[in-house]
Amino acid sequence: MIPEGPFLAAVLNASISLGSILTMFITTYIPINKKTGKKMLISVFVFGLSIIAFGLSSIYWVSVLALFVSGAADGISMVIRQTILQIKTPDEMRGRVSSVNSMFVGSSNELGAFESGLAAKIAGPVTAVVFGGIMTIITTIVSGALNPTLRNLDLSKETKGN
Repeated sequence: MIPEGPFLAAVLNASISLGSILTMFITTYIPINKKTGKKMLISVFVFGLSIIAFGLSSIYWVSVLALFVSGAADGISMVIRQTILQIKTPDEMRGRVSSVNSMFVGSSNELGAFESGLAAKIAGPVTAVVFGGIMTIITTIVSGALNPTLRNLDLSKETKGN
């Protein structure tokens, strides 16, 4: 049984941010430009696994660790997505593409929270969380299988000298 209380809930919430922050520092020293597509797909896959682990966990520190890993994996994927956005978007389109991307990223959190709340109400919180993780993994596998351009993306040539 996972203990309850505001401090323990805050630790769970903070573990996601801590994973993201740590990833941001690490990616300043470890380049992500080689095999970029595979790294992004793997990070999203790991994110899905960590969400499933969190949903199934009944041990508090396993839940904290799962959320920490989810924040780290999401951080890697976010850095890669932003890098792709900046490097692959033509100069004359960069502002418009960034604006549309910002709108989708900003609204996805609210839409995701609504969907998660609705799924939790209908199927229960554990089922909703595990289902979300499974759908993330399925989407990642399908995207990687059907999109060889993304899967084989390598930014090492575009980032030489930068």
